[in-house]
Amino acid sequence: QVNLVESGGGLVQAGGSLRLSCAASGGTFSRLVMGWFRQAPGKEREFVAAIGWSGGSTWYADSVKGRFTISRDNAKNTVYLQMNSLKPEDTAVYYCAATRSVSTTGWALLAEYDYWGQGTQVTVSS
Repeated sequence: QVNLVESGGGLVQAGGSLRLSCAASGGTFSRLVMGWFRQAPGKEREFVAAIGWSGGSTWYADSVKGRFTISRDNAKNTVYLQMNSLKPEDTAVYYCAATRSVSTTGWALLAEYDYWGQGTQVTVSS
């Protein structure tokens, strides 16, 4: 199995920035599609961003496009989520996810991902 550990969450004011990290182990990282999801209190978990094997392909939810950037460093077995211009509505627990393959539209679907981290809390104050 693949083990995922997130870090970098915390409290930040609106307009500020945070960088989340997700370290993977137990698999061939370069062959994993990686994704970030988030879940706010009382809401369902939603897709945030995903990145392909080499980092050449990325996908973003409309709500974060232009503000968040997903990247990966295969040499370090780590995926990142750079979050800029944070808004209070970005407050949520952020989860790292991984899968060895996805369907054409699977990059945004929770059911397509096989491995999940424990999550890291991001709180944005107004």
